[in-house]
Amino acid sequence: MKIFLTGGAGYIGSVLTRELVKAGHDVTVYDTFYFGKEALNDVEEKVRLIRGDIRKMTEKDVEGQDVVIDLAAMSNDPAGALNPALTESVNYRGRVHVAMLSKKVGVKKYIAPSSAGNYGWSEKPVNETSQVSPITTYTISNHKWEQDILPMSDKNFCVTVLRQSTVYGVSWRMRFDIIVNDFTLQVFRDKKITIKGNGMEFRPFVHIKDDCQAFIKVIEADEALVNKEIFNVGTIGQSLRIKDVMERVFKTLNIEPNYGFGEFIDKRNYIMDCSKIARVLGFKPKYTVEDGAKEVYKALEDGFLKVDDPKTVTLKWYKSLIEKGLMPSS
Repeated sequence: MKIFLTGGAGYIGSVLTRELVKAGHDVTVYDTFYFGKEALNDVEEKVRLIRGDIRKMTEKDVEGQDVVIDLAAMSNDPAGALNPALTESVNYRGRVHVAMLSKKVGVKKYIAPSSAGNYGWSEKPVNETSQVSPITTYTISNHKWEQDILPMSDKNFCVTVLRQSTVYGVSWRMRFDIIVNDFTLQVFRDKKITIKGNGMEFRPFVHIKDDCQAFIKVIEADEALVNKEIFNVGTIGQSLRIKDVMERVFKTLNIEPNYGFGEFIDKRNYIMDCSKIARVLGFKPKYTVEDGAKEVYKALEDGFLKVDDPKTVTLKWYKSLIEKGLMPSS
């Protein structure tokens, strides 16, 4: 199939691009390349690259494609709060624009990678029918996007939303501003993990390779199974307290626990029920938090990942681009 992947040079995108190529698909990557093209160096000859802003995408860009996976976004809650107007412009209106163009030119499937963060706070496990309560610019934009694109679906245009757990694991465009990766880096560098809060909040987690397989499952699925559907991506066995993740990282790496806590009160807390994607699509994650910690630690030891790489913390990198005038303000 011809797959059009926005944000294909990003943290998830650079891994997904390789998985799609490996699966035999014809892949086009559409990206601003704010983090450069280096994440795709070894597959650049196997894919088509387009530099662009999704808000300015044209029909010509996406014509002839079978599937659009719309990963392009201002990533995560802190980065989303840096410039709320820009975040809403890209993550909401920009991605709605991509969906509308995709439908207009005859794309068969549009896959929307949303966030488990949309659930906000819940005292009981949440599933795809649970009420959402997004509380950040990032998650509010995601939810508004979901609300606008799902009604676009029809017999000719299949729309699927994937609410992703917090992803972890090694990527060619690495991120150390997400929990498992961050904790592993701290242990490698400091032999200690320090967080802003008390670590009692629950979060769902999924390995980046498993996350990519969820996309492939949707691509390969009969449209009747996935059209106008929302799927939580992950497994309930990996909905863990932040403190539990800390303990697992220390134990896996065989390093004496050393914690530092703060007074920050996180307004996000949820255990995510992922039984629907397992039942409907046969999705079964292969990797654990322990696997992720081991591979990230080894990549740091081997020098594949750099402790001081400025691109691995999205918020700091965005700030540096804005200071240099290399990123739009709106």
